[in-house]
Amino acid sequence: MQSRVTSRLFLFVLAYAFIMSAHAQLENEPVAMDKAPFHVPIFTNDYITMLRINIPPGRDTGFHTHYFDSVSVNISPALRTNQFYGSTEIIGPSGSEPIPGRTAFNNVSERGIYTHKAVNTGPTPFRSVSFIFKDRNSVGAEVSDRSSVSGYLQIIDNNRVRAWRVILAPGERLGEITQKAPGLRIYVRGGVINELVPGSPSRGMAPYSGNFIWQDSEQTREIINTGSTIVEFVEFEFK
Repeated sequence: MQSRVTSRLFLFVLAYAFIMSAHAQLENEPVAMDKAPFHVPIFTNDYITMLRINIPPGRDTGFHTHYFDSVSVNISPALRTNQFYGSTEIIGPSGSEPIPGRTAFNNVSERGIYTHKAVNTGPTPFRSVSFIFKDRNSVGAEVSDRSSVSGYLQIIDNNRVRAWRVILAPGERLGEITQKAPGLRIYVRGGVINELVPGSPSRGMAPYSGNFIWQDSEQTREIINTGSTIVEFVEFEFK
């Protein structure tokens, strides 16, 4: 009787070990970027898939693969390490935290597809908003030139996207622009603004950090900071 119990217990332990081993292997299997832990899709259309990334302290993204070009806007910085799939080398963390509002274009078309894992090693959450470009057949749409418009600082310009940073103090006003191509706005620091569109009443908005708004082409507008805090955002037009 005792030998039967011992045998059953042994088989149970063996089965449990097998299941846990299989589970651990699955945990290390790479997934697409939009399926990675703490990468939550929040919007998609013919141009992009947008992700809200929020990695708590001590947690990691798991190995995930970057298949297409993408852009990330840092919202809340944190120290992170990086490890490429198939390598035991752990890179970082860097000596300083990323800067809120840092906007980066990840050129996978030139760099090549790659798989990695990031670990938040700092005491604060890492938050960013990223979007992945869809593999569209037609690219090269005309985008607006805002070089002579007050308040817009161009920070990215390539064959996929043009981007501008805006930092508005209370009471400051952006010059009028006409957006030529579809795009979006991502808020780094929220606040209270009025958007002025010719022929329409003033439109008040109270965006928060990490909020975004999709913007169609051929829109003409001005923006005024009507709140008591600095408002910062990044605007994009897609080619």
